[in-house]
Amino acid sequence: MASILTNNSAMVALQTLRGINSSLTQTQNEIATGKSIVSAKDNSAIWAISKVMEADVNGFKAISDSLALGESTIAVARQASEAVSDLLNEMKGKIVAAQENNVDRGKIQVDIDSMRDQINSIVNAAQFNGLNLVKGTEDSSILASLDRDSSGTITANNIAVTRQDLTATAGTYNDSGTTLTPNATVSNATLADTGNTAVVTFAGTGADYEGDSATISVNGVAVSFTGTTGDDEDAAADGIAGQINALGLEGIQASAAAGVLTITSTRAFEGVDVAVSGLTGDAAGTQITNINGGAVTVASGTIEERAENVTFSTSAAVNEGDGYRVGFAGETFTYIAGKNETFDDVAKGLKAAVDAAGIDGITTQVDTGASGESILKIDNDSTTSQTLTAIGNAEGTASGGLFGLDGIDVTTDAGAEAALSNIDTFIDSSIDAAASFGSVQGRIELQADFVGKLTDSLKSGIGTLVDADMEEASARLQALQVQQQLGIQSLSIANQAPQSILSLFR
Repeated sequence: MASILTNNSAMVALQTLRGINSSLTQTQNEIATGKSIVSAKDNSAIWAISKVMEADVNGFKAISDSLALGESTIAVARQASEAVSDLLNEMKGKIVAAQENNVDRGKIQVDIDSMRDQINSIVNAAQFNGLNLVKGTEDSSILASLDRDSSGTITANNIAVTRQDLTATAGTYNDSGTTLTPNATVSNATLADTGNTAVVTFAGTGADYEGDSATISVNGVAVSFTGTTGDDEDAAADGIAGQINALGLEGIQASAAAGVLTITSTRAFEGVDVAVSGLTGDAAGTQITNINGGAVTVASGTIEERAENVTFSTSAAVNEGDGYRVGFAGETFTYIAGKNETFDDVAKGLKAAVDAAGIDGITTQVDTGASGESILKIDNDSTTSQTLTAIGNAEGTASGGLFGLDGIDVTTDAGAEAALSNIDTFIDSSIDAAASFGSVQGRIELQADFVGKLTDSLKSGIGTLVDADMEEASARLQALQVQQQLGIQSLSIANQAPQSILSLFR
């Protein structure tokens, strides 16, 4: 049936042309934007995923900027630490030169003071964007990543940066803090200026020592006595005392009285072994009856070092702000522990404090005991004994990592010797600081490289999801353009069909 009101062919052709035009418009949009999914209406699920990934990309761009800033800050701190280390090594050379007596120590001290001032200048200037990692103890952190778990929860991941305090500040002792005194034990409350002794008593009262013999070994060097006619215990003691003195052992002297031989050692940081052997006849009663004031009933023993010890606990922890003090000669010497320090650091800090005071006759040494305990040894070679004390309190303000540097003075023999033992501690602190910063800087570089690659991968993934396939779009465009022309032609033909009805009315 022919109808001039309803043209089914035209309607079909029109619908087909509309579909072709819609596809053509979409293809043209893909070519114009380069994307197959521009908005949520194109594909809501893929669009949502791509937007989350785009947000992550923007976040990682900010992280990349944070890492770049952090790396620059760490680089400044590392370079400052290395510069300080170099200056301290130069300073050590000056200190070594000052050990000689035929040099101008005053001029050497001027050079050392100049290097110290330069170190302070470097430490104060080593900041980037207001952050100085070689002053103070507060740690810092650098945003390194945003971690998203399977539930979509995001967690920030930071790289911790430990500050390395290279200042020479003294810190602040908290008199009202929790007591730490039990952690520091003094070997003797008296810091004596006299030597320690071993007393050897020869048996008998007017006994005949003819043909009798005894051998006494002092620090591995043996001397012997064999009695002749008329010799008694006095002759035995006198004979051995003379032989010991003739050895010329440093810090060792012997004296005799009424058959009693007294061996005295003024060695500061070294014990002296004493042994009796080869006893025969009347001399068989020979024994060491006293060493350092304690009864010893064996034929051997050790004269302990003259220095008194401040021994630190092997079980207690050292926290930032823990302060320890030793007192003698009317003065108090203080060190406040910094972050991650040990009792060895505390002992070295107290040593630096004592050495910086330059008290005549006082020398110090830091040692490790048989059980691993840290020991501060203090020797008194003056003419007056002192009362020795050690206390501790928590919750103070930490001393600087180069505490004691300001106290280096090589103008005296004692000062030059003390400086030589302390400079290595300062060098170790600066090396540890540079190594710590170098390690963190290396990690930041690795993380920055990873973040860059991760960002590229995310961008590639987003492109895979939403980018248009331009080859396919080009081919489809040409096909749709042909289809559009055919659709228009088909619609034109369908619209001309009703014209044939007119011929029926002619």
